[in-house]
Amino acid sequence: MKRKHRATLELIFHRPVSGSVRWSDIEALFVELGAEVSEREGSRIGVFLFGEVRVFHRPHPSPDTDKGAVASIRKWFESHGVMP
Repeated sequence: MKRKHRATLELIFHRPVSGSVRWSDIEALFVELGAEVSEREGSRIGVFLFGEVRVFHRPHPSPDTDKGAVASIRKWFESHGVMP
């Protein structure tokens, strides 16, 4: 895993939850982990990873992901053994 993706993963697992994780970095991490990312309605995307599909909302106008989404992604990663 590249250093940039590792840094994003560390930000996701940082406590307290970080509110400054760029969504584009999270999407790139999904792809690095082998996910298939598909466009959905509006600003939603579908992420097929670990044999399941999760739907996320791209943040706008800010490029930063909200804390609730970061916590949700962390919990999803933890349940599948993805740790920094």
